Amino acid sequence: MNGAESLVDTLVGQGVDICFANPGTSEMHFLAALENPRMRSVLCLFEGVATGAADGWYRMKGTPASTLLHLGPGLANGLANIHNAKRASSGMVNIIGEHSTSHLKYDPPLTSDIEGLARPLSHWVRRADSASAIAWDAAQAVAKASEHPGQIATLILPGDTSWQQAGTAVLPEAVAPMRKAPDAARIAHVAKVLRSGEPALVILANRATRGTALQRAGQVAAATGARLGSQFFTARIERGAGRVPIERIPYAVPQAQAFLKGFKHLITVETREPVAFFAYPDKPSLLKAEGTVVHPLVEADEDSELAFEMLLEALGATGSEALLQSRVETPVPSGALNPTSVAHALAAALPEHCILVDESLTTGRESMGLTMGARPHDLINNMGGSIGYATPVATGAALACPDRRVFCMVGDGSAMYTIQSLWTQAREGLNVTTIIFANNSYAILKAEYANMGAGTPGARALSMIDIDRPRIDWLAMAKSMGVPAVSVDTAEGFHQAMVNSTREPGPCLIEVRL
Repeated sequence: MNGAESLVDTLVGQGVDICFANPGTSEMHFLAALENPRMRSVLCLFEGVATGAADGWYRMKGTPASTLLHLGPGLANGLANIHNAKRASSGMVNIIGEHSTSHLKYDPPLTSDIEGLARPLSHWVRRADSASAIAWDAAQAVAKASEHPGQIATLILPGDTSWQQAGTAVLPEAVAPMRKAPDAARIAHVAKVLRSGEPALVILANRATRGTALQRAGQVAAATGARLGSQFFTARIERGAGRVPIERIPYAVPQAQAFLKGFKHLITVETREPVAFFAYPDKPSLLKAEGTVVHPLVEADEDSELAFEMLLEALGATGSEALLQSRVETPVPSGALNPTSVAHALAAALPEHCILVDESLTTGRESMGLTMGARPHDLINNMGGSIGYATPVATGAALACPDRRVFCMVGDGSAMYTIQSLWTQAREGLNVTTIIFANNSYAILKAEYANMGAGTPGARALSMIDIDRPRIDWLAMAKSMGVPAVSVDTAEGFHQAMVNSTREPGPCLIEVRL
């Protein structure tokens, strides 16, 4: 068994059984090792698709995927979505090919400081020194990526360590990933705050926005009158009919301040207090009102399920029942497309237990609150703000949950960053409906131009924001990558296209002309 075979064998042995790959020459032995029948290999035509897909896989599976990237430039191409994954607390194992050790001293063209590129966005970086050490290194990488919250592990693989014989694999002692218990004194303090009756908002994030933790948070809210909220962007929320509803703190600073001003206490769970996404002239960075007190309940590496169980006991409210979102039967809209009619079409069309990946920015920012009563579904947001995340994350989510339809809402500007995702979706036969909101501009930047106090954009500024010359042909783009596509320009047409997309397996694209 050579080093590359030892690496793949160890990955699958540790539970990492999928690799999103964009290989190059130095990774040919690793590529050969992917013949291992227990490892699924998925070809991505751009490294940002590979890293984003690994993010989507983790968000739905809760276990890390691996990526294969070609030397420093390949890693650099994938860094934007590694950034998004890190901000979403997604675990992944990045395998970065490298020149053989003996070749590096000649400074060949692709030589770069891979460690220097990887370290700012990785929690763990290691260079494999020998074929015999690869199994140990891989096991350590998986263990790191599997921690709570999820971590980014980067293993650099020189070519000679791939092709040399590995010998007998030596692995570290396996340790099951654990979440820390929250501090009992902190629980008691928050219980006292909630018993005071003063207005409180419990801000949920990461694991607290789904499953048992969310249910228990709902019990706390029912028992105390506290409200449940989330940051505007969250990694994954279970929402819709039958779920505990969570209010979303608005994105824009004035609206966020108005929303938060009535609360005396903010209680944070696996997150920090709300901050503005950007700095704006004459606007604050911290969004809470003066006099509001922030109380951490659960730190990022702690167990929010256990925390709410302890809090319910401290409150004497273990028998309380959470208020659940009722089903709202939204009529199919008709007429012009706008944020409200788009939201109503979504609410009417989303099938039960689908996955909704949102990077619609301009359109979706106003519409998500109108889908609370839709059928139960999962909502995934962009945590890191680097655009081009949605179509790769949708790809990974569809591979993680092949029995669930994934809807990916993305603006046309964002979609062009990682449109190669469509090709992978077609190749793998993934159940993804990609919805392109085609307003032929970076419309979000027009709003931000005003928000930043830059005045009215002139012709030259507008030319750097509009993307209508030439206009992107989304139907041709989809067809070229093997994905059937349709264009709609009415609310009823949009609804029908979404419904139709669920009737056949495989990917499709809907261009929504705004």
